[in-house]
Amino acid sequence: MGNGPDMDFSAPPDSHGHPGVLTPEDAFVAAANTCIMMMFIWAAERFHLELVSYECRAEGTKRIEFDRTETFTHIRLWPEIQINAGEESPDVVEARARRALSAAQKYSLVANSVKSEISIQPTIRIIRVGITK
Repeated sequence: MGNGPDMDFSAPPDSHGHPGVLTPEDAFVAAANTCIMMMFIWAAERFHLELVSYECRAEGTKRIEFDRTETFTHIRLWPEIQINAGEESPDVVEARARRALSAAQKYSLVANSVKSEISIQPTIRIIRVGITK
């Protein structure tokens, strides 16, 4: 696997790092978020969903032990997903979207590789575009 583009990283400001620069902690949470998003795009195609947009806010919670070691205990994702139902029932399309999101988490390499609990609290909007009667 390649390393991807060059990026600047720093320790967090509270650990004598530079403000406004990505941290390894940012990258850890972003990796889980991005992998699940990419798997959702994959699942949406297989579930025959017309994905209009996907945006997601992500947050990691860490625990600091008495010996100052740190562990992420939880990653929370809040995806906002918009899907075109076309002529299908919005309820049927939303149920398929929820199954696709579940599959995305199940098949995410990164999500399966971390010890942290990952919870996904989606907002799914079903719209109807392109219906002609």
